[in-house]
Amino acid sequence: MPEKMKNPNAYNPSEQRAIYRVIAERRDMRHFRNDPVAPEVLQRLLNAAHHAPSVGLMQPWRFIRITDIALRKQIYDLVQDERLRTAKAIGEQSQREDEFMRLKVEGIMQCGELLVASLCDHREDHIFGRRTIPEMDLASVCCAIQNLWLAARAEGLGMGWVSMFEPVSLGALLGIPAGAKPVAILCIGHVEAFYQAPMLVEEGWATERPISEMVMENRWKP
Repeated sequence: MPEKMKNPNAYNPSEQRAIYRVIAERRDMRHFRNDPVAPEVLQRLLNAAHHAPSVGLMQPWRFIRITDIALRKQIYDLVQDERLRTAKAIGEQSQREDEFMRLKVEGIMQCGELLVASLCDHREDHIFGRRTIPEMDLASVCCAIQNLWLAARAEGLGMGWVSMFEPVSLGALLGIPAGAKPVAILCIGHVEAFYQAPMLVEEGWATERPISEMVMENRWKP
C-alpha cells in the first residue's frame, strides 16, 4: 500500500499535541494567588487576543486594564450585587439559591491582573459580515477572549471569565462610550493548581454533555 500522504500544512505531532492539550486543560478559574503577572507575559497574552479572527477585520475588541485598587473594589461590588439578583432568580426557578451562593463565582480581588473586555462603539459602520448577523461583532470579541484564555493556560496562568454584572453600570463606572458595551470581566493570575474538571462539575452544580448530543447531520434533531 502507498505510504499515507502527509499534509504539508500540518504542524508536527508534538506541536499538535500541545495545541489539543491546552484546549482540553483550559479552565474557568476562580481561585488565584495574588502574585503579579510579569508585564512581558501580559503583553504576550494581549497580543494573542489581538490575533483573533474578526468579521470584516473590524477588530471590535477593546481591553481596559484595571490597575486602581479602589476601582477594582467597585467592580467587585457590582458583581456581588448581580450575584444576589442571580441567586434570587435561580431560587425562583429551581430552588437552588443557597447552593448557588456557596459557589465561588469570581476572583476579582485575588487575581494578579484584571481586564474588562468590551465591544467598541461605531460598530454600525461595519457592514461586511454583519448585515444579516450583526452579532458577529460579539463573536469576534469572544474569539479574542478565547485566544487570551488559551495563551494564559499555555503560560501556566489561570483565567476566569466573569459575566455577572450589569453592563450599563459597569460601562458608566469605566467611562465606556455610548454604543460600546462591556462583555466580560477577566481575572488573570497565578494559581496553586488548575481544576481537574470544570469547577461547576467538581462542585456538583452541573454535568458536561457529550459531543454526540451537539453534532447533527443535514437537519436539526431534537
